[in-house]
Amino acid sequence: MLLPLALALQTVVAAGPPAPPRESVLRVPEPVTIPLPTATNATAARALVPPVMDGADDDEIWRIAPAITQFRQHDPVEDGDPRYRTEARVGYDDKYLYVFVRAFDPSPDSVMAFLSRRDAVTRSDFIHLMVDGYNDKRTGFRFTVNPMGVKRDFSISNDGQEDASWDGVWDVVTSIDELGWTAEYRIPFNQIRFPAAATHTFGFAIWRDIARHSERISWPLFRRTRTGFVSQWGEVNGFEGIASPRRLEVLPYTVATDAPRPTASGFSRQQDITFGADVKYGITSNLTLDGTVNPDFGQVEADPAVLNLGAFEQFFEERRPFFLEGAGNFQVANNLFYSRRIGRAPQLGGVYYSQDNPLNSTILGAAKITGRTAGGLNVGFLNAITQREEGPGGATIEPQTNYLVTRLQQDLRNGNSGVGMMLTATNRTLDGTSKDYLRDGAYAFGVDARHRFLQNNYQVSGSAVASHVTGSAEAIRRTQVSAVHQFQRPDSRLNVDPTLRSMSGSRLNVAVGKTGGGITRFNTGVTRISAGYEVNDAGFQPRADHVQNGNWFGLNLLEPTKLYRRLFVNFNQWNEWNTEGLRLNSGGNININGELPNQWYFWTGWNVNGIGATYDDRVARGGPALRRNMRQNGWFGFETDGRKPVSFVAQGFFVLPDVSGSKDWGVDPSVRFRVASSVQASVGVHYSESVNDQQWYNNFATAGGTAYTFAHLEQKTTSLTARVDYTMTPTLSLQVYAQPFITAGDYSDLRELADPRAEEYADRFTPYTDASPQDFNFKQFRSNTVLRWEYRPGSVLFLVWQQGRQDFRDPGSFDVGRDVGNLFGTRSDNTFLVKASYWFSM
Repeated sequence: MLLPLALALQTVVAAGPPAPPRESVLRVPEPVTIPLPTATNATAARALVPPVMDGADDDEIWRIAPAITQFRQHDPVEDGDPRYRTEARVGYDDKYLYVFVRAFDPSPDSVMAFLSRRDAVTRSDFIHLMVDGYNDKRTGFRFTVNPMGVKRDFSISNDGQEDASWDGVWDVVTSIDELGWTAEYRIPFNQIRFPAAATHTFGFAIWRDIARHSERISWPLFRRTRTGFVSQWGEVNGFEGIASPRRLEVLPYTVATDAPRPTASGFSRQQDITFGADVKYGITSNLTLDGTVNPDFGQVEADPAVLNLGAFEQFFEERRPFFLEGAGNFQVANNLFYSRRIGRAPQLGGVYYSQDNPLNSTILGAAKITGRTAGGLNVGFLNAITQREEGPGGATIEPQTNYLVTRLQQDLRNGNSGVGMMLTATNRTLDGTSKDYLRDGAYAFGVDARHRFLQNNYQVSGSAVASHVTGSAEAIRRTQVSAVHQFQRPDSRLNVDPTLRSMSGSRLNVAVGKTGGGITRFNTGVTRISAGYEVNDAGFQPRADHVQNGNWFGLNLLEPTKLYRRLFVNFNQWNEWNTEGLRLNSGGNININGELPNQWYFWTGWNVNGIGATYDDRVARGGPALRRNMRQNGWFGFETDGRKPVSFVAQGFFVLPDVSGSKDWGVDPSVRFRVASSVQASVGVHYSESVNDQQWYNNFATAGGTAYTFAHLEQKTTSLTARVDYTMTPTLSLQVYAQPFITAGDYSDLRELADPRAEEYADRFTPYTDASPQDFNFKQFRSNTVLRWEYRPGSVLFLVWQQGRQDFRDPGSFDVGRDVGNLFGTRSDNTFLVKASYWFSM
């Protein structure tokens, strides 16, 4: 239904405004002497007359700016001669950075260029312009464009951590001509962070991708065998008299929604109009404030369907732009901050259930401060507030909550060493309906350090975190017996204390490894998490009471041979215990992946777990530890040449039967195809079968205590994931995502634990006849259709159609034809949304 409107908008956008007129009179520049570029250094020329943005190099500035020509190939051959010549020139004036790149190509008609929505990845030729305004060798921005003018941009932190959610406001014009193709950039200085100074030297790099040859060249030369990304960039000096702007960007938006709402007699439709705004303000030249009021993320793609039968919480990736942008400033290896906690599904929605309960808690507002000082201190501060959500009878299903996150990281030795700290605080306003279920306060404080040595090819790192949670005695008791802690396990020295009003814990980690130089890499480390460690109010932590040792050795074979273009061989070994010394697991794997000369990719590997006498102390959900069975599994896959109009991915896995007869296998074939340069699509199918003879079922109270029951489960799962991207212009696109999901399980042979640590599998269980397991058949369909029009730089109109369906008929039976018919025969929930934003800066 959005396609006719999309075609209409295509006509409007394609016409576009007329090109601005050229200056009729050129000012004669003052005589200047600009040093010629070298392999790592260049000088920018000041533009007395702004260049006309037309992709041509006939402007005054491009005649006086010296050409950077010292490009070298770095992939597939490091420091090889490039196949085709590339030239770049750098200019500037008081407001803009200008860069012109000429990508010579003897066959311009063979240049690979595809239309796609902004930030989408295609097998096109690309120019990547990278700028480090602080010249700190750690941070920067990447501005990427293909010959069709499709833009991608990234913010970069920690010498290589790229954040694709950053969307700067900048211009670029491309052109394909008889010499190859060109890219002419105009980037406002208010999009690049740099300190206040009379003169500036920027870190700088320019890369070029030649897609049909899978070749990448760069200035300066990038060495894949060395550690670091930003730290390998060159320098461009000569920037004089440019002021570090105080950036103020405002993005107000309005959202109109038409969605189904349940009523006593069925369903009705409810219309809402909401208003909100995003603000970005440069507090100083180094620090930026981002704020959002009443944010809406209706255009964001839905999470994939999952039925979780495991003991631990399911992790979902962040997809919301406000929390994605700048996420690198808050990331540490110990998962202290999991942004999906903010705006989460109401935690007590199941306790006080109603079909009217909201799916997510409302974010009233959020603000964050990010940046880097001249002294190398990286700053990240975030505060967010979510409103109280009500269930039936006015019961609180999610209290008003404040989330605070602070991250500071000081770089030392030009970024080759560093120390940092992180603080999280979660505070809830509880009442009588919520105080016995939720913690009122949760706090975590951590410090970390890293140090590179021996030509920066080796690194040692470590961290220490302390946690503290508070709440009513009942809330802390629930914390102690939760899936994360399980203090109630009968074979553990841990005990549940029902009088506690707080709980504390710690996490310690140390690791050493080789990160660069030569073809070998390794890492070994130890992590210890105490039984009382709890950070799930703001972070993500599947379990506590855990000690883990991991060891990894890898071979990176990057030089092409007749057998491969690149090859990676990895060996892993791991050991796990709880803090009482119970051995939880020992295992290892070997995995291989690489690229073949025909530009096909492949991957394969083999795992072994449960070597020796090892035990699972979480599988019984608070019961005694159960002895593990040794399991072996493998995986494999390949991907054909993505440059072709049609390409395939085929992958699968299998788990060999263990002593219980448990086994798994599954396949995931998919096909990607291009109907035209502007239409891309993919269809992927998943199918798996699982037999688990010791699937936990439930814990039942009995006269003698508790029966911890397990059953034989045979489960079949299938899904189909389809995507279509139709890009009419670089600023107008239509995207469709759809996924039906079906899984069915048949339980039998219900048993309870008898001697869970017995060496013989048959001695671990005894029949349980006081209950009958309930089978399941879960079916779900989710789809998103999004029309996106960037009608002016930074300003976007979204038209969104979301559909959802669910069905639970025919438990225990799996029949794809019948189940698909049942799924699409149910009532659909259709939500329509219009979101319009308007960007302006001051």
